[in-house]
Amino acid sequence: MAVVNLTINGRVHEIACDDSQVARVTELGREVDSRAQSLLKQIGNVPDARLLVMVGLMLADELAEAREQLRAASGDVAAAAMGDAQLAEGIEALAARIEGIADRLERA
Repeated sequence: MAVVNLTINGRVHEIACDDSQVARVTELGREVDSRAQSLLKQIGNVPDARLLVMVGLMLADELAEAREQLRAASGDVAAAAMGDAQLAEGIEALAARIEGIADRLERA
């Protein structure tokens, strides 16, 4: 088990994680600190707990929006797949009609 030191708003937080996750946890910590610094520039100094709650809310809002977009995109993909299936059925029906016409022409 590894321990990662994350600096958020000038304070070091020790976070334990799997050895394989050190780089990811470090990257995520930088993102949280970046968001915190951005908020501090907008609203001024606030207690650390409140700052982290605000950062958490910002990230939760982005996650909720991303989930909504994913659901919408999934619906679009499903509709496109259904359209593709209907198109394939239409092509098959058209091919059968063409074959039928070709058979009648051969007999005539």
